[in-house]
Amino acid sequence: MSITFSKGSGLNNSVYGASYEPIKMMIEKKAEAFENKSIIPHIFCMDRSENFAEKITSVTSMDGFSPVDEGGAFPVDSWQEGFSKTLTHMTFKDQFTITEEMVDDAKTIDLKRKPAAFVQGYYRMREQFGSALLTNGTSSSVTFRGKKLDTTAADGLSLFNSAHKSITKSDTQSNLFSDAFSAETLAKLETAMQNFTDDNGNILGVTPDTIIIPNEATIKKSVFSVIGADKDPSTSNNGFNYLYGRWTVIIDPYWILDSDRTNTPFILMSKTYNEDSIGGIWFDRKPLQVEADKDPNTWNMVWRGRARFSAGFNDWRAFAMAGYDDADDTL
Repeated sequence: MSITFSKGSGLNNSVYGASYEPIKMMIEKKAEAFENKSIIPHIFCMDRSENFAEKITSVTSMDGFSPVDEGGAFPVDSWQEGFSKTLTHMTFKDQFTITEEMVDDAKTIDLKRKPAAFVQGYYRMREQFGSALLTNGTSSSVTFRGKKLDTTAADGLSLFNSAHKSITKSDTQSNLFSDAFSAETLAKLETAMQNFTDDNGNILGVTPDTIIIPNEATIKKSVFSVIGADKDPSTSNNGFNYLYGRWTVIIDPYWILDSDRTNTPFILMSKTYNEDSIGGIWFDRKPLQVEADKDPNTWNMVWRGRARFSAGFNDWRAFAMAGYDDADDTL
């Protein structure tokens, strides 16, 4: 994602002229480093937007082909619009200042530290924003830096819920369970996701392939002992571990855990289903725009940044959580 830079006329032929390009280069270099290690593109479908808001909708499946007698008529099939979700873009702003005295006195440490902290603040905020949406998906909303974020799926229920609705049937489905992580729990949660059905009751064949966990030592050890060994880790008979080598693990350093929890929650995700059905979606309306100006009242060089984006969830079936203490269901 590129950064757009602009330079105010107050910097032309001023003491700040020589410092503009080095600071710009530092911002670009730091931004590139953050983008390379971001977990957001691995969890959300990334897209651009040219509108004030984006509406995501779907259609139900058809019943499919049926056998007919010789010369029989074609059966009439049908479908309808499914649940929809609208995401409204939010605006984010920040600024930092370089004083004329810093440049006069060649305070190069400050000239490096401030733009580095500026970019770090923006990209860390994006990671925290995405993490807050996903890991608080057991509720219908979460407050992020004073703003209320919607954590519901298109059916109007929290992303992780024991009673997800269908638009055509009265049946409900769950993607939230209390079972603690183990080889057995992983296998059962994978199977539960594989048995998710669409609004017409057809099995979708969701294929989970990603495990998302907090940066917590116990669950990291448990996960890698289960999926990182080609032998069954729970027995001494060297049975084949069919879970070996099939998973991508994402460690979310911003996943804040409740202090009074009994178990450590974890999330399974299907990358393919997430992309095909837009499970989690992230719209960049305006990439980071950075402008430098000379303040006429102080003669300081002021760098300002602005960006617009939105993110949320459409189809809950791309995700499932287990190890959540307050869940009503077990696997």
